[in-house]
Formats: sequence, structure tokens, C-alpha cells
Amino acid sequence: MRRALPTSKNFLALERSQSALRTSSVVVQQAPFERTTSYGKGAAKGPQAILNASHQVELFDAALGIELVSAIPGIATLPPVAPAKRDGRQYTQALRDETAHWIKQGKFVVTLGGEHTAIVGAIQAHCEAWEDLTVLQLDAHSDLRDEYDGSPWNHACAMARVMDFHSHIVQMGIRSQCREEREKTDALRTPVIYAQQILATPSGEESWIKRVIGACRKHVYVTLDCDVFDPAVMPATGTPEPGGLNWQHVDGLFRRLCNVRDVVGLDMSELAPIPGIHHPQFTLAKLLYRFLGIRFQDARG
Repeated sequence: MRRALPTSKNFLALERSQSALRTSSVVVQQAPFERTTSYGKGAAKGPQAILNASHQVELFDAALGIELVSAIPGIATLPPVAPAKRDGRQYTQALRDETAHWIKQGKFVVTLGGEHTAIVGAIQAHCEAWEDLTVLQLDAHSDLRDEYDGSPWNHACAMARVMDFHSHIVQMGIRSQCREEREKTDALRTPVIYAQQILATPSGEESWIKRVIGACRKHVYVTLDCDVFDPAVMPATGTPEPGGLNWQHVDGLFRRLCNVRDVVGLDMSELAPIPGIHHPQFTLAKLLYRFLGIRFQDARG
């Protein structure tokens, strides 16, 4: 087990030489916004839980046989973008402005969000920075309702709000949607790779990964709702759905995606920590570290 630096608040408990804002190429921002969770609560605590768990992640990656942090040119951890009294629309604008600032500074921006709606502003900033962008959504739910529970900014509407300003979306891992959402994706011809299609693929077969990547443009932004994982892997989420993906599915996708597409940003959302259970936030912390390592390792060739 790797010991954390007791006073560190940085992702991975990195020392200043590896986490100074001025010299880091990656910034991790926190968006602990939660207003509309409709089942399990606690997503606002998700970003901090991932950061805390990251202090226990080994910097040497046993699966890849390398210390991935050496491939990443610095990771700075930013203070939270405070929800204050903002509603969904107001928070989206605040996060969009914050994210756009760091993109203009040449930073690779990672956003750790509360409910899924929290990260819409981060997606908007990336869509404005890269015109030929695909938003790749890893999720159990379509999140394409025009409104839910009387609000267009409900977490069940997150991707509908993204489609207000950007149309090129690829969905994968989906296994829960209403009839109207299916009709919308069919009418718009939105590429959707359903969870059952992925799970029906023989182990080691990459046909579903090729479908996902083949539907993506040169530049890709990844938005990951942690309920894309099966509840056996990720019980700490507000709206769990059976029949989800496992670590190997998502890790395998990231390894191939970063190799053949330019991934320009990433967010993770919907973690609702369960007291006394540590593996959900640790899984996301390790996945984020793995993702950054392979993304920057592949960028260096």
C-alpha cells in the first residue's frame, strides 16, 4: 500500500515538483454540484472522495510495468468550483468559463463532477475549443430527456443539454432509457453501443471497441458517468443499473482510444460515496491515473 502525504490535497498526493500549476500540463478541477439527484444522494461528495482515494494509488502500474506519472507532464489539483446558490444553468456557465480559461492556458482539463449535469459547462468549453469534436458518453442512461421532474437541468437531462449546443455524440454502455430517448437517438442517428452488445462480445474480441472508435471524430471528449459500471463494480452511485461494464471493458477502450484518437478532455461524475466502502472511489482514482498515463504516453509516441 502506498502511503499518502498527510497534508497533501493533490491528486495522487503528488509532490510540488509534479503538481505545481504553472508547470503542469494537466489540471484536475472539482465540480461538486448536486441539485437534482432523484434516487441515491451524495454525489456532491464524489470529487473529494476520488481525490482522497487517489492518495492510495501506486504510482507504478503493475499491469503496464511502468510508472505512468513519468509520462504525465505534471498534474495540478484546483479548488472546487463552488455551487453556491447557482442553479443548473448558472453553474454550467461558471464551469464553462473556468474550463475555457484553462484550455486557453494549454492545459488538459479533467473535471470531477457531482451529478451528471454538473459537468455540462466543461463539455461546452471543449466543444467551443474543438469544432471537430466527438463527445463520447460512457453511461448506463441516455440522459436525453428534455426535462425530468419538472426541470430541464435534472441529471437525467445532462446530454440533452449538451445537444443544445453540440450534436456529435456517441453513447456506449447504455442499458436504461425511456421510449422518447430511443426515438430521439434513432431519429438523429446517434451511434449507441448498448451494454448488452458489449457483454455479448466474446472476451478478448474488440469489435465493439472498433465500433465506438469508428464512430468518433479525430478529437474526442470523454464524459464518464460512473454508473456505466455494473453495480458489483460500482455500488456507490445514485442510479445503479444491473448489466453494466467492468474494469476490463473501460480500460481496454481507453487504451485503444488514446492510441488512435486525440482525446482532449475527460470528466467523471455521479459517484455517491458509501461510508465504510472504499473500492468505488479507489476504482475511479486508479482509472483516472491509468487514463492520463496512457493518454500522455501515447501523445509522446
